[in-house]
Amino acid sequence: MEREERLPEVSRRVREVPPYLFAEIDRARDEAIARGIDVISLGIGDPDQPTPAFVIEAMAEEIAKAENHTYSPYWGTDRFRQAVAGYMKGRFGVELDPGKEVIALIGAKEGLGHLPLALLDPGDLALIPDPAYPVYENASRYAGAATISVPLLEENGFLPDLSALPESVLRTAKVIFLNYPNNPTGALAPLSFLEELVELAHRFGFYIVSDNPYAEIYFDEEHPPHSILEVEGAREVAIELHSFSKTFNMTGWRIGWACGAERLVAALGSIKSNMDSGPFKAIQHAVVRALSHPQCGDFIRSQRELMRKRLSLLKEGLSRLGLRWCEPGGAFYLWVHLPEGYQSSIKFCSEVLNRAGLVFGPGRGYGVYGEGYFRICLTTPEEKIAQAMERLAGFLAS
Repeated sequence: MEREERLPEVSRRVREVPPYLFAEIDRARDEAIARGIDVISLGIGDPDQPTPAFVIEAMAEEIAKAENHTYSPYWGTDRFRQAVAGYMKGRFGVELDPGKEVIALIGAKEGLGHLPLALLDPGDLALIPDPAYPVYENASRYAGAATISVPLLEENGFLPDLSALPESVLRTAKVIFLNYPNNPTGALAPLSFLEELVELAHRFGFYIVSDNPYAEIYFDEEHPPHSILEVEGAREVAIELHSFSKTFNMTGWRIGWACGAERLVAALGSIKSNMDSGPFKAIQHAVVRALSHPQCGDFIRSQRELMRKRLSLLKEGLSRLGLRWCEPGGAFYLWVHLPEGYQSSIKFCSEVLNRAGLVFGPGRGYGVYGEGYFRICLTTPEEKIAQAMERLAGFLAS
């Protein structure tokens, strides 16, 4: 007997939010591989180096402890939050109350996904940088918020032009997202810009969500990136997210933290305590030990040096091909102008994948103002970068 199906639609938020960019890049890569194409992927910011041995050794010991096998405290263990507060003090000179101003995350992306639910009601306005990591926009839309794109233009150093934002928008906005070192452009934000933004947040009454997972990945040792929490008054209006993923090659471990304004941390904690049970305690305690390990500083510096070498190799290759790029200050990406003759970054990235087996990130995938560029990741061995430049040369010549 035939049965007439009358099942309801899935939620509107799922129907209306576009597919996730990096999932689509993975899908296109896998389809190309299935067709027999030899693919070199420079499209996803997933470090190719292993997690350092001193972290793995600490994890092996912590995972064997029975006391770590139970639920984690919702906000993270005391040891974890105290270690994070110590890191923020040592790295940025920021004093935090670990009991009220720090919360553990199951990776920074989880915090970015939950924060809009904690801060935004349906109809509230979120200011989204463009180009940007797509989660800021999508998570805000999942929360029912309205969004306005804030252009990040090359002529402004990929910083928002705060003077160009209408006062009516600043008074209406509830949240602005920030990300420096920037994905995808590699730009850094000077302290003077952060000070101006914090002053505006106090004057007009909005919150700042600073996504800072690349804080330890930069190219000038004399000018490390800042935390917005260094700015006087930021601890009342800003929350900052950090991650162990990029710094320690731990993307699969899913561990990070949020810190800053007590009110915002508490709001995030309220959402998280209803949605998840916190990171595995063994992972929290492993990274606590990693932060105080004698090899920690040397390892982080060695990772920066590796990225510098890869960046130099990549820039040499692109220069030989006559391609222009935007000089990065941090993160592990190079933001490159499309080759002459291309107007669509999606068309270019599709053609270079199918004809040369190269995976790049199309600029349009990061926003309207990302059009005209493509993103290359440095998370690929040097020999693969050299091969990629040879393939790109052949593609452009054809």
